[in-house]
Amino acid sequence: MSTEPAAPSAVRPRRVVTDRRGGRSRPPYDSFNLGTHVGDDPADVGANRARVARELGVAGDRLVWMDQVHGTGVAIVDGPRAEPVAATDGLVTATPGLVLTVLAADCVPVLLADSETGVVAAVHAGREGLRQGVLPAALSAMASLGARARHVTALLGPAVCGACYEVPAAMQADVARVAPDAAVRTRAGTAGLDLRAGVEQVLRRAGIPEVVQDPRCTVEDPSLFSHRRDGVTGRQAGLVWLG
Repeated sequence: MSTEPAAPSAVRPRRVVTDRRGGRSRPPYDSFNLGTHVGDDPADVGANRARVARELGVAGDRLVWMDQVHGTGVAIVDGPRAEPVAATDGLVTATPGLVLTVLAADCVPVLLADSETGVVAAVHAGREGLRQGVLPAALSAMASLGARARHVTALLGPAVCGACYEVPAAMQADVARVAPDAAVRTRAGTAGLDLRAGVEQVLRRAGIPEVVQDPRCTVEDPSLFSHRRDGVTGRQAGLVWLG
């Protein structure tokens, strides 16, 4: 589990990206699977999630999860939730100590933070979310709490790279209408999508000055979960909170 250093700010936004190592889950979810919806033993997932809370130094109920649906739903949360937020692909908060989580196994986990006003967001940006506008929806929700694009920084977690993500030409064109930078050629020379390039283009177009990409490809890196590579597998998480 890698941690981004705290920003030199009173609200101290923090961001973490997990990988598949060091948990309790058994194959094919081995071992630090954090997804409850993939067929893993719930007790093992619960133990892995409890470890996340321990390592972050927060109570388990301070972790807020989503029931992700590859859409554009964004929820503003101000306290713990007993269950995942339903039909949601983005979480936003201004509440210190509330940890927003996004699960992924090829899609882009996007962690946004405005350290000036103390607003953070976790966004699940897959092909459909990028195409339909989940990022503008998340930025709008952040703005409703006082965030300003010029103060927002973004961390894009590991995702499938453009060289590995082959799609039909029509599907590539649909995404390129929203984010032209996402349209690339795969290693085989076929139509592909670089989701992180597309996400960065949308964010910068919205006025966000700092976008950092974790360069790891989920398909190529065996320390990461990848649905495209393995089919049945677990999920890593991106987490963001105000410390």
